[in-house]
Amino acid sequence: MTAILTAQQLRAAHCSPASAADRLNDDELVRQCAATAQWRVVDGMLERTFAFGDFHHTMAFANRVAAIANGEDHHPQMVVEYGRCTVRFNTHSAGGITRNDFVCAAKIDALPPG
Repeated sequence: MTAILTAQQLRAAHCSPASAADRLNDDELVRQCAATAQWRVVDGMLERTFAFGDFHHTMAFANRVAAIANGEDHHPQMVVEYGRCTVRFNTHSAGGITRNDFVCAAKIDALPPG
């Protein structure tokens, strides 16, 4: 069983290569979601939608997410619209959601607003 980390521990962690053995089971997903409470598991992906007042702020956010993803070498699916951005993570090499997805989610949650 994978240890459940707090949001602070996730923000301090880094992504690492993952395999199917690292995929979180349903119980671990529920417990780990508590540290990233605004993220939900949807269709096998960790997902959150962020709202903004205009396209400029949405794009600025998307670029900050891209910087986190590049730094962690763990890239999400993103849907960018006028006033919102939906970010979805899963770990392709593991065939599901791993700690890496939660690490990136916690780092995104720590971004300054706007």
